[in-house]
Formats: sequence, C-alpha cells, structure tokens
Amino acid sequence: MSPATIRLGTASPSTQASTPETIAQLEQIARRAASKKIDILLLPEAYIGGYPRGTHFGSVIGSRTAEGREEYLRYFQNAIDLGDTVGDGAGAGEAWIKRALPGDAVPGSNENSKEPAANKRGDGTREQLERIARETGVFIVTGLIEKTGGSMYCSVVYVCPKQGIIGKRRKVMPTGTERLVWAQGSPATLRAVSTIIRGVRINLGAAICWENYMPLVRQSLYSQNINLYLAPTADGRDTWLSLMRTVAIEGRCFVISSNMAVPPPSIPQQIPNSHPDSSSAILTEEPDHENPHDDHTPIFFDHHPSPFAPKHHSNRRASCLTEEGFEIALPRSKSPATPTTTTTTRRATPSPTRTTTSTVNTLSPSSKRRTSVFDKDGNEIVLCCKKPSHVTNSQTQPMVPPAPKLTNSSRGEWVSRGGSSIISPFGEVLSGPQWEDNTGLICTDVDFEDCIRGRLDLDTAGSYSRNDSFEFGVRGLDLSPLPY
Repeated sequence: MSPATIRLGTASPSTQASTPETIAQLEQIARRAASKKIDILLLPEAYIGGYPRGTHFGSVIGSRTAEGREEYLRYFQNAIDLGDTVGDGAGAGEAWIKRALPGDAVPGSNENSKEPAANKRGDGTREQLERIARETGVFIVTGLIEKTGGSMYCSVVYVCPKQGIIGKRRKVMPTGTERLVWAQGSPATLRAVSTIIRGVRINLGAAICWENYMPLVRQSLYSQNINLYLAPTADGRDTWLSLMRTVAIEGRCFVISSNMAVPPPSIPQQIPNSHPDSSSAILTEEPDHENPHDDHTPIFFDHHPSPFAPKHHSNRRASCLTEEGFEIALPRSKSPATPTTTTTTRRATPSPTRTTTSTVNTLSPSSKRRTSVFDKDGNEIVLCCKKPSHVTNSQTQPMVPPAPKLTNSSRGEWVSRGGSSIISPFGEVLSGPQWEDNTGLICTDVDFEDCIRGRLDLDTAGSYSRNDSFEFGVRGLDLSPLPY
C-alpha cells in the first residue's frame, strides 16, 4: 500500500440481543478490520440499539396499547446515552465533543471515584467506542440509537483513533413510522468532519438512510468539500446501489454504504470469529397481539427478530409470511400451554430461492383450530371456521406440505439482505454489494486524488452549481468548505 493509498472498509452485521453484545461484536469487527489494515470502517444505521423493523409499538391513530408501551420501554433501555443534550435536536455541539459539559453524576454516589465529575456523562458507551478506535487504530463510523431528554435520535458518530469522537450526526428526517419513536435531529448536525491519515486529508460526512433521497441534504454535504460520503442505511433493495452510484458521480467523492444483513429465523445470528458458545441469537418471541375487532381478522406487519421484542410471552402466535415478507397473525388458542411447530415450505412455482416460513399451532381437540389451503403461488390462505363436533382431531390437521431439507436456497427470506458497498467518484462499484453476508468484511484501496480528477468536468458545489445564480443555505449549518 503506497503512502497516499487509503483502505476503506465496511460490513453488514446486525444488532445483537443486547447493547453490550452489540458493542462486543463491534469491537471484534474493528479488530478484524485492523488486521486487514482498514483505515476507515463504516457500520450500519441503528447498529447499536437496533433498527425497529416491523414494529408498531401497539400504536394506531387514536390508540396505544399497554404492551406497545412496554415494548417502547425496552427499546429505550437498549438505546445508549452518550451524555449529550437535546439542544433543539443539535445537542451541545463542540461543548459535548470537548467534554466541557458539567457531570451528571448524582452527588455522593461516587465518593470513592478519582475521575473528575465533569467527565461523568452518559452510560460509558462513548468511552468504549473511543477505546476500541484507539486500540485498533481504525477510524470508526457507526450508526446508533441515542437517548437524551426522554427522546431518541437515530445518530452516527465519527470516532477517531487519536482524538476520540470528533463529531456526531442526528437524522434530520426519520422516514415514515420511524417518526413514532425517533425525534428529528437538527440540520446543524450535518456538519462534516476532517481527519488526516498518512498525510491524506479526508473530509467525511454522513447521510442516514433515506436522507440520501433528499437532494438538499446531499448538496449540504457536497458544499462542505467532502471527498468521502458515508451512507449507513436500513434499505436493502436492489435500487439502493443505483442511488449510491449517483451520489458518487454527483459529488465526485468516494461513497461507502452499510446496511445490516439480517438472516431468516432459521439461521442464528453469530458474533464473527467468536467461540460457538458465545454466539448470540437475536431471535426472540414476538408479541401476541389480540385483534380488537374479532378472532379472524389478520394483523399485518413486517417480520423482524427484534432484540427489544417482548420477553414475557411464553407462547408464540400462529402466523405465516406472504411472498412480500409480511407476517399474517392468525387465530390462536387461549391456552398458554399450546405447543407450536415451525414448518418451512417451498413455493410451488419454479422459483427455487423463494420460501415461506410459517408457525403452525398444534391445538388440543377441545380448542378452535384453523384450516388452510395453498394457492398456485405457494401462499397459505387461512380459512377461519369452527371445528364441527362430529369431526375428529385427526381429520382437521393443517394441510401443510412436509418441510424440505434446509439448503442455502430454502432457508427462508432474509429479513434484510444487506448490500453494503464502496463506490468510486466515477460511479464504479469497487467492492460489494455484500448481499446476505452478516459476518464478512469488504474493503478496497483508494486514491483520494481521484476526487480532484473527477472535478475536471463536474464540481457540484463549485462553479458547476452556478452559485452566481443559485443561492444555497441551511439554517444553523456552517457550509464553509473544508480544506483540501
């Protein structure tokens, strides 16, 4: 590797069952990155704390449930406290970064501690991230869920191995129902940061997930003369790569995108390079949502093995997954002792990679049960009816085809396919996309002077923007370009 070459890396790990386990996994990934001589490592949106895919927290317009509030409590408890303030969504800025805020320790609670009170802010996560970066020598950028002042923010921190945290982003526009649990961050946090690695100045800024679809957010980063654009995301669709290539060409900058690869329930989550006994499965029991209308109306929501899902239910609901990945909740027995079996069924169509995982209740003869049929596309259609008194239990067994032997193509749909990638300033895919791989690392060596070469004919934040005719500004954000 020449002195001017910088090695960029990313991965697609998914959140573990608890925040300490996720941070332990992050440390192992950082150490692996160091062994591969990766200089800058990007990890996914909401990696620490978890992305609440498919969760509705028991909320509909005009109504919230007690179970949903408990689920929100667990999510809040899994979020991390970095010791920052609300600050109109911007936090305390430089005062927080420089540790100039007063300590938050309860007087008299740490009488034997020799640590200055001014440093006692947060839950210690900031210090752990800074230690990991310092010990590995890797510049780490990671998504996380941050809590402060009773609210949560989807954030990104820039962790320098020499200076510690030098900046923090808060998502300015949570997408869709993310707004139910995430507060809006201030545009002031869009300020890019700068570091020097082996004599190369790298100006980096992050746009989180669908912020990347906001042209003015992108322009606010280009205007600061960034040459490394970071895009932690939760979008695992094929179309995401096209957006990342557009960003790279548009900004004449290198782009790293990172998204969690969350496997189907049949594949347990594991911490890479860990002892088998220490692997952490994030599969948890889903809540038993009672339908307020009747016993036969299905409830639809995206399935996700969430680390903050309710833990107090000992039985699972009966359900099936549609082709699009939506889970249909089905009537279940009121008996808490009802056992369940899990069956994986292959689609009847000639698509060998499509599978459907359904959980089927095995009910006692005295309880209500469901019957079902499969249509030509392999989807299960549940027929709600009461069992006639003259029909025996053996005559009402669900008509489910036998489960095929699990192979790589028949383990069920991935909850999130990942797709992490690294793109050049000319739109070339240098590494990735990293599909359905939650343990690997991808990296590539780059020459940041390619960003200057690309501005020969396109400078989106310079003269090509016709800034003599168009005026661009962001309230509260310093758009002064960072130096080369």
